[in-house]
Amino acid sequence: PALFFLRPPGERWRRPRPLPAPGARATTMCGIIAILLADNEKNVNQLLFDGLTVLQHRGQDAAGMVTVEGRDINLRKDKGLVRDVFQQEHMEDLRGNFGIGHCRYPTAGSQSCAEAQPLYTNSPYGLCIAHNGNLTNVAELRQHLEKSFRHINTNSDSELLLNLFAEELQRRQRAKLRHSQVFEAAAEVMEMCRGGYAVVMLINGVGLLAFRDPYGIRPMVFGTRPSDTCVDTDGQPVQDLCVASESCALDTLGFTFGGDVQPGEAIFFDSRTKRLHRRQCAEGPCLSPCIFEYVYFARPDSVMNGVGVYESRLRMGEHLARRINKLHPDQDIDVVIPIPDTSRTTALQCAHFLNKPFREGFIKNRYIARTFIMPGQAKRKKTVRLKLNTIISEFKDKNVLLVDDSIVRGTTSTQIIQMARDAGARRVYLCSAAPAVRHPNVYGVDIPTRTELVAHGRTEDEVASVIGADWLVYQSIEDLEQSVWDAAATDPDEPAAMALAKDRIQRFDSSCFSGDYVTGDVDEAYLEELAGGRSDAARYGGNEFNGDQNGGTTSGKGADLNGGATVNNSLKIIDRTMSIIETPPGSPSPFVQKGDEPPAAPEPRRHAASGASCEGIFNLHDGQASPKVTTNNAQLGL
Repeated sequence: PALFFLRPPGERWRRPRPLPAPGARATTMCGIIAILLADNEKNVNQLLFDGLTVLQHRGQDAAGMVTVEGRDINLRKDKGLVRDVFQQEHMEDLRGNFGIGHCRYPTAGSQSCAEAQPLYTNSPYGLCIAHNGNLTNVAELRQHLEKSFRHINTNSDSELLLNLFAEELQRRQRAKLRHSQVFEAAAEVMEMCRGGYAVVMLINGVGLLAFRDPYGIRPMVFGTRPSDTCVDTDGQPVQDLCVASESCALDTLGFTFGGDVQPGEAIFFDSRTKRLHRRQCAEGPCLSPCIFEYVYFARPDSVMNGVGVYESRLRMGEHLARRINKLHPDQDIDVVIPIPDTSRTTALQCAHFLNKPFREGFIKNRYIARTFIMPGQAKRKKTVRLKLNTIISEFKDKNVLLVDDSIVRGTTSTQIIQMARDAGARRVYLCSAAPAVRHPNVYGVDIPTRTELVAHGRTEDEVASVIGADWLVYQSIEDLEQSVWDAAATDPDEPAAMALAKDRIQRFDSSCFSGDYVTGDVDEAYLEELAGGRSDAARYGGNEFNGDQNGGTTSGKGADLNGGATVNNSLKIIDRTMSIIETPPGSPSPFVQKGDEPPAAPEPRRHAASGASCEGIFNLHDGQASPKVTTNNAQLGL
């Protein structure tokens, strides 16, 4: 049988990665963006690039972008930062007036570039997806799709979402697809899926779709701006449209904030009419946003669910100071120092209410990835001292209160406390803007299995002893939630304003602190099954994650080519190289460890000449992908 796989030029053969452990799935905390420009002659690639760069804090493992030019879909994705994935030659090929982008970090089963997004399927119309979040009924959905004879080639729940939507849209396929049919398909997907998700879909030749889970766990906002080249029949500018994970992306790109995509709501941007359509597609939606967004993930200049992230962190500092004074009324703090960067706002307000000086004691190397989202515990330990350095004069002979946004595994906290002592601090106290993290997050945040959480099964004093602090104070869940409500209210001291804020956000997903999962379908059996593939040991085999193990290119799993009905579209995968090998039945596998020679095998019946490069243009017809493979001046048709 013929074996097709993708590898970079000049790479040696290597053994394929083992399948993830049972329970592993590609759970991701990501940044997503979708833009449609009114002018068909303009290119959206630079805007998508800039938007992904603004959202880079949401994921640094991989990035991808897909654009539509006429009927051609152009896709580029790879492991790495946005600035590294997209080079000049890639941007020149990513032409078209609308598209979607994605940046991610992996939390399970997604080390391969094959699971980098956007993902693609050719039928119906040609669909691409970028997804932030995690589905909790993956097994049920996979069984449903297998019964429908749809092949699922990865552990990514994003691929499940893509195929579910494709299946529902296929049932409603018409020569001219109406927005009502797109909404019907989105409603069916929401009915089947459980968990937290924010999704943007590109429908080739039709438009862009964005929708959010009925609980609004993962964030999503939209905005508009007037086109400077297109007007309607009344002479008014036609609107360019944008959807993103955070409002800071809209601000940077010059879009006017239009509001949040509501829980269970779908928004459709029609590329044919340049009109925006909105519809509530879920029954009984209830806004329950992930509170960890306000604590850590979101940029402070973003507004989510009508709440300013910066304002909520100020309130966290205020409540934290009150708790410190309550638990340690005779505290002897000399100085308050934030652990960069997210906790700075909270620490500033905490110092103000404690009436203690605020000082910067740590200098951060901004060219090291954030340790919370570094893959593998060994690399986390290794990078903390590369990331931070102390200003000795702020620690020497002082009692120091360190303020952090949260304490998850305790790895970073332990090293930072030791750094403070090495700099001469007499006593080191630590407080956390978040409560004790004692439960895994199942909706798309990299909070691991309970046994890896430093607070699991321990009291505050026991955690303080483990990480080496003289004492430790956690924010209470009640105070954390009240901090966000305070920021949501126009006047927190006015009962009517506070009641309105609590009516708008009735509850939060605080499951990693409380163990109460808002979707109601997460039980002990699910958590145990999830733990089987989500720990660092399961994901990285107990070894330090060694970076790009796929040579920086998509592996040959073909995750993005799922087959389907007759379509006259084309997908261009930029900067990929394909090698094709055909071996007789029963021949040994040609895949061996990198650096080894391939094992002896019978002469292949046919193979592409050495150095063959794939143009990456997949003309999709009759449900088949037919790559043009060129060898120097020769061309092989497959």
